[in-house]
Amino acid sequence: MLAVSFMVLGWRAYQKIERVPVKAVLSERTGSGTNYLIVGSDSREGIDAEDPNTEVFGEDTGSSRTDTIVILHTGPDGNLMLPLPRDLFIPIVGTKGRERINTAIQHGGPAGLIQTVQQSLGIPVHHYIEMDFVGFLDLVDAVGGVVINFDAPAIDENSGLDIPTAGPHKLDRDQALAYVRSRHYTRIVNGKRVVDPTADLGRIARQQEFFRAVMSKVGHARNPLTLLRIADGVAAGLHTDDAMGFRDMIGLARKMGSLNPETIELPVKPTTTAGGAAVLVLSEPSAQAALDRVRG
Repeated sequence: MLAVSFMVLGWRAYQKIERVPVKAVLSERTGSGTNYLIVGSDSREGIDAEDPNTEVFGEDTGSSRTDTIVILHTGPDGNLMLPLPRDLFIPIVGTKGRERINTAIQHGGPAGLIQTVQQSLGIPVHHYIEMDFVGFLDLVDAVGGVVINFDAPAIDENSGLDIPTAGPHKLDRDQALAYVRSRHYTRIVNGKRVVDPTADLGRIARQQEFFRAVMSKVGHARNPLTLLRIADGVAAGLHTDDAMGFRDMIGLARKMGSLNPETIELPVKPTTTAGGAAVLVLSEPSAQAALDRVRG
């Protein structure tokens, strides 16, 4: 009886998740591995104007961009996580030239982003998962906060990050958002401010750490009621492809705690566009070797 109730409640939460019509552009699985394109969108849809995080969200441009882009590869050959820098300058499907990858969703929606990843980087995408700011905040609430270990006090006056001491800190929704959105991450070392010199690449590393912490916490939540609470809490801000079934979702949730994916760093190098914009381009041939690892 308990199992039936669990399935019914799980199905109800699953039904709340918005389906993104991208089935037609997803790759067919030809091997044993599965690639999930996981996107953090900067969409402000559903955000209360009185939300204390409004300033952290940044200016509403009227259209969504991908704030975080990660390829999660799962399979018997190992689990891998390949973050794609938002400033990666590549051909964007639906345009006549190259732009930052985080603009692909503006030009062609989720389908355009999927096609760009597949055609410009050669990575097959089997499933698509997107979470907006509402979903992110609700996820942190649902798991009861996320613990991050800091090697020094850290601040970012732009994002609102304020970690007064080194060591593990449980981040609530406000500080979690400030941490993953931080673009001016500053450590306090021997009383002096040390700004992270790696810019967006450092931000990616912090997002990876947070992503791992969340996956571990969700995966180790063995209590069915806890899992349902998490699922129900994030459903409003979660979007998945229209090919992902209920079994697929349950299977991924059950695997999350034991995935412990190896992080692959995509070799890139800074350059400047003809218009003077600072961007990143693939550093060949080592970039292709990294991409090859998630292509199978």
